[in-house]
Amino acid sequence: MREIVLDTETTGFDPEAGDRIVEIGAIELIGHIRTEREFHVYINPERAMPDDAKAVHGLDDAFLRDKPVFREVGQKFLDFIGDSPLIIHNAAFDMRFLNAELKWLGLPQIPASRAVDTLAIARKKFPGAPASLDALCRRFGIDNSARTLHGALLDSEILAEVYLELIGGRQPDFGLIQTGGQSDTADAGDWRPQPRPEPLAPRITEAEAAAHAAFIAKLGEKALWTA
Repeated sequence: MREIVLDTETTGFDPEAGDRIVEIGAIELIGHIRTEREFHVYINPERAMPDDAKAVHGLDDAFLRDKPVFREVGQKFLDFIGDSPLIIHNAAFDMRFLNAELKWLGLPQIPASRAVDTLAIARKKFPGAPASLDALCRRFGIDNSARTLHGALLDSEILAEVYLELIGGRQPDFGLIQTGGQSDTADAGDWRPQPRPEPLAPRITEAEAAAHAAFIAKLGEKALWTA
């Protein structure tokens, strides 16, 4: 199963009041395992950056001035996400901005049903507990030390780890990254142990082996170990 973990950064809280997206970060999961495919872009919002928004993500007018505008990247973003479920923390916020930008360009809207909200999952799983991304990193022991400012791609990478913990832990992939996108081994359920190239050396002495054989002989011909 293909899933997209994504995050956005914006100039504020309300697209209908003129706020715009300034960064999109998205990474691909196949069978809950991250691949090397990702989508990351900074976007010129065609408006000034408010100081309070800059304090959150550190993106200012000078940095964004030469970046593409949304109409130059909107279709590329839709092509990347395809029809996959979207894993988002506080999905209503990001979906509202994404669909506003897409609507202004006459591009297809993303149905709300495609969003998997990790904030809602966390609140249901841990009622009454803090459910911010940082709080969930602390709960699950996930390293977020690089998150001195919000950043869409970094937050997507961290959210992918949080998401796997929320749905049952990181055991399926052991933190490994697949290469080359989808593959025949993408489903963790297909994994099988491989034989060792060279057998391990025996760790018991000849005397211990002989004592064990003598003990088994005393159990009779129908003993499990002689079957």
